[in-house]
Parts: sequence; C-alpha cells; structure tokens
Amino acid sequence: MQKLNARTTAVTLAILGGSVALPHLAHAETLRVGINAADISTLDPTRATATADVSLVSWIFNGLVRFRPGSADPAQIEPDLAESWESSSDGLVWTFKLRSGVKFHGDYGTLSADDVVFSLSRAKDPKTSSFSSDFSGVKSIEAIDPMTVRIVLSKPVPGFLGLIANYHGGNIISKKAFEALGAELKSRPIGTGPFMFESAVTQQAVNLKAFPDYFRGAPKLDGIRFDLIPTDSSRELAFRSGELDLIYGKREQRWVDQAKAWDKAIVDIFAPGEYRTVFLNMTHPPLDNVKVRQAVAQAINVDQIVQFVGEGVGPKGCSVVPSGYLGEDCSWTYTYDPAKSKTLLAEAGFPNGLKLTAVVSSNSSQLPIMEVIQSQLAEAGIDLQMKVVDHPTYQEQIRKDLSDLVFYGAARYPVADSYLSQFYHSDASVGKPTAVTNFAH
Repeated sequence: MQKLNARTTAVTLAILGGSVALPHLAHAETLRVGINAADISTLDPTRATATADVSLVSWIFNGLVRFRPGSADPAQIEPDLAESWESSSDGLVWTFKLRSGVKFHGDYGTLSADDVVFSLSRAKDPKTSSFSSDFSGVKSIEAIDPMTVRIVLSKPVPGFLGLIANYHGGNIISKKAFEALGAELKSRPIGTGPFMFESAVTQQAVNLKAFPDYFRGAPKLDGIRFDLIPTDSSRELAFRSGELDLIYGKREQRWVDQAKAWDKAIVDIFAPGEYRTVFLNMTHPPLDNVKVRQAVAQAINVDQIVQFVGEGVGPKGCSVVPSGYLGEDCSWTYTYDPAKSKTLLAEAGFPNGLKLTAVVSSNSSQLPIMEVIQSQLAEAGIDLQMKVVDHPTYQEQIRKDLSDLVFYGAARYPVADSYLSQFYHSDASVGKPTAVTNFAH
C-alpha cells in the first residue's frame, strides 16, 4: 500500500464550525490530519463537546443509528449498531434490535443490550453527561433480552433518533471496559468504531489504528494521526509541505479563495455547521435592564461581520434557531442602529456609555470576530473589555459565569428543540446542576 501523495489531498472548512471529514482515499497507509486545537480535553463521548474531541470520538464509537456519511439530514438517518427498530403509534415507545457479533476494541467482548442501557443511562445523567438535557424526555431504558433495547419516553421528543445517533450522547461504550477503566476511559476510549485509540502525546498528537474486526469491514486506512496544531499558519505550512493530508481550515472567505489556488487542493465547505451567537448574561447588571440589552443588540452590525467573514462560509442567521435546522423561524428581524443604541443607553441611565467584560478565545475562528464586535460596540459608547485566553481556558471560564457577554458557537442535531433546550431553557443555565450552555440565563 502506497502512502498518500500529499498533492492529492483535501482541505476541510466548516461553515461557522464543524468537524473534520474524511476524503475518499484508496491508497493511504495513515491519514495525517491537522486540527486547530492545542490539546484534547476528553474522549469520553458523553463529555466530548470541543470540535477536536468530537472528531476523534466519531471515528472510535457508533450509535444505535447514524447519519448517512456526508449528510446531517435527519431524514437520512440509517441503522448503525441497531439493525432495525420500531416505535409505537404515539411515538413514546421505541424498540431496537441490535446487530449480533459486533466487537468492541480490545478484549471487551461483543455488544449487548446491557452496553446500550449503560451508555444511554450515562448520557441521561447530568453527573456524567454534557448532553443530559437532551434526554430529559426519556422515562426509561431497559434491556428486553440480550439483543433488544426498549426506550420509553415521557413525552414526544422531536427528532428522537438524532439523540441516539452517532453524535454526542448517542455513542455506545463498553460497560465492561468502563468497569475496568473507570475515569481512564476519557483518555483510553473503547468503542466499536472503525478506528481504535492507540496513543496520545499531550499537546502534540493522537494516534488511532484501524480496527480489523469492524463490523462493516476493515478500514481502507491503516490509521489516523491527529496532529494538534492551533496555529493556522503552522497547519497550512505542514499541509503544503506534504506533512499533512487533511487540515481544518479558517472560517474566512479569503482563506477559502487562497486555498483553492493551492496545487491540487480540495476545499470542502459543509453545512449545517456551528452557529455563532452573542449571549448577554441577564444576571449581570446592567444587562438585567432590557434597554441595555437592546442597546447592545442594535450596536452590532451583523451584515458587516458577514462581509468580514464571507457569506459563503458565514451566512447570516435569521433567528435563535440555526439556519437549516428543522423548525427555523425567520419571521423576525433585527436592525443595526448605533444612534438608537446611544438613546437606549441614556434612557437606561448610561448617557456616557458603559463597560462590559468578556472572556474570549484566542482561537482564529473567534478572536477576529470579537475584535470586530468590540469596535462596533465602541461606536455606541459600549466599552467591551476582552480577556483573551487559550481555547480550553475559555471553555472552562465561560462556564464559571465570569462574562457579561459570551460569544459561542456550536453544532447540534439539526432540529430546533435541541438548540432551544441547550441554549435557552432555564434548566440549562450555567451554574445550575443541570447546566449545559445557556450563558444568557
């Protein structure tokens, strides 16, 4: 098997975010991937939320069902670890028949209903899962027999199959492996996917190797080397010099246009990806005053941000529900009016303006946009004090309720309920035991 020629490669760029996708490769020993991350946070699938973590998890684990490769369309969900399923007429009882003989990595045996019950119960528990709110409508999960699982819902759940797909909380782990490894599972993951965890070097790389007993057949690749390269210029240099086959690109139209000119490079822009939102913390004065929040909203010129990023990679949203999600509502509009913003501030008791604070990631997909927003707010008399930190520190600090304003992007199962529940439901407010990502409270 010949090594992949570095010039017959692909570059992946996400619309407002997303994860790395494999190109079609027939003659490669090891796929060499460059990601824009300083390190891996966790490979426990119920805790993996960062793009780099989710990308690795997607190669190691499977769900009961999966999105068809290359698609995020809920209508194209297909069997994965479950070979078939049926639901009751009211949509409250779901029964899944598992594939037989599906092997876990290592010496942890084959998949059974007990593994599924254990995994989904972890996904439902806020003590062990970052996606527990998604499973709030799940009443019970039980093994009917060694190869059959029944899930009973307490209420209809929009896009239920998406919760148990090969994404976020739907990934299935080995109960036996967890009992043996415990907390080590986050750094020594055991799944049923096409690639097995082999090794990791902190802040350098993660190595995966092909799982020869993968139930869909042995992978065409021998392995994947996942290089952690937070600097855009370093990733590009490594790609163009032939050290990498696939890289995570910049979310800027200018970068896309430049990359398309590279010798035999392929640029892939995919959607739906991450949706970026400015959250205003309503528990932090003076943002508890609606006029102040309105003033901030009218001081931000979204059209200018879209122009800065490029409409091809950062289209303008039209509601709190991401574009392209089932249930998107574009019936409302917002306007840019800095003069009105100043008037609102004066009416709120701040005729001379005010100061706000924000913890901001140094990540190239966030910092440049926040610098634009900072400049726009200044025109209306709003002084945004930014504390710029590395991305892992940003993720940690914004969950400690330290910011007046949080700029955050995420991709979820593309139905409105998944986004509304995690970003706007009171139970998801940061600081609560059930916290997910509601930074506005």
